[in-house]
Amino acid sequence: MISIKQRLQTIRRQLHRRADNPRENFIWLLCGFSLFMLGLMVISIAQFLLTDSVTAELVALLGLIFMISGGGLAIAGYLGLSVLRILRFLDSDDDKPSRH
Repeated sequence: MISIKQRLQTIRRQLHRRADNPRENFIWLLCGFSLFMLGLMVISIAQFLLTDSVTAELVALLGLIFMISGGGLAIAGYLGLSVLRILRFLDSDDDKPSRH
């Protein structure tokens, strides 16, 4: 069984790897934004172009699923670009031995 300290170290390493890939994080942000906007467009099509029916509701549901997925991707990319980089910077000071 893995101890809590080992799990935290594993999570920390994974977060550092995520923070060290700004290009990949930016791609996640753009893909998430694009998927979110596609979902918004699908919902708009269901609202204004399709007649009131079960089909329109299912198309709107599909658009909502796209929006939620895109929002999640965009949040992951944004956090990787901003918050994780800050945490990486702050954590890098802890790794260096003190000069006292």
